Amino acid sequence: MAARSIASLTISFGLVSIPVKLYSATQPRGGVSFNLIHKKCGSRLKQQYICIKEDVVVERAEMVKGFEFAKDQYVIFTPEELKELEERSTGSVDITEFVPDEKIDPVYYDKAYFLAPDKGGAKPYALLAEGMRKTGRCALARWAARGKQYLVQLRPVKDGLIMQQLLYADEVRPISDVEIQEAPVKEPELKLAIQLIDQISAEEFNPKNYEDDVKKRIETAVQEKVQGQEISVSPAVPAGGGAQVIDLMEALRASVGKAGAKRAEPAEAEPPAAERRPPKRAAAAQSTGKARVKAGRR
Repeated sequence: MAARSIASLTISFGLVSIPVKLYSATQPRGGVSFNLIHKKCGSRLKQQYICIKEDVVVERAEMVKGFEFAKDQYVIFTPEELKELEERSTGSVDITEFVPDEKIDPVYYDKAYFLAPDKGGAKPYALLAEGMRKTGRCALARWAARGKQYLVQLRPVKDGLIMQQLLYADEVRPISDVEIQEAPVKEPELKLAIQLIDQISAEEFNPKNYEDDVKKRIETAVQEKVQGQEISVSPAVPAGGGAQVIDLMEALRASVGKAGAKRAEPAEAEPPAAERRPPKRAAAAQSTGKARVKAGRR
């Protein structure tokens, strides 16, 4: 089924304007969602908001939005004030600079979109894409939509352009926030690690090789439940008392041997030539043999 455009935009490239259509590049299905049910009667529950001071249910018409500037102290904003603060959507993607592709860390990647040329935009679209391919650069741009301003990356792929929504700097934590202990790496260990990496390496990423096994397992269980079947529950396994201490060299050697043995597994041996005869010929040969035996008996 052909993809459906979700918006029409204009890429601003210097004094050049490129009309494009915007498409969602992904369709995340997420996990299987469950509803909260009243155990006693089996009815679905609904969410309510409770005032923590008066302990009463508050209807939506009585709700306003506020920002907590100090403990339990809020400034209130009206819908009109919030609307005034929103970014005006212009439908324009304004390129601000070009940077080398590899200079953008994938940790900044957020949602992705496909861009296709709109009416009259095929030539400048192709020119921008090819220009970025030749220079090895991608474009950084600003895009306003849904009341917000987004930082986006335009990058060329084989068949066109992808607009990648990026996170802002204050939305990404530095890895220095994580405590990582330093440890010396010995040369024999490094050689075995590299050997293991080489053994289980592939030249390209094929996403079709991976599936969400947990989601499939839950969907199967749901169907079994619908059909009235009971789900077997495994006995609880006591939690371990920390990570298991292993001999790193022995673990690497065993891993290399296991990976090597897996690659060396022979394919299924072909049957002998006599067994590979077409069924009809084999049947015919057997019939002829039986006929000869009968003739001999006569």
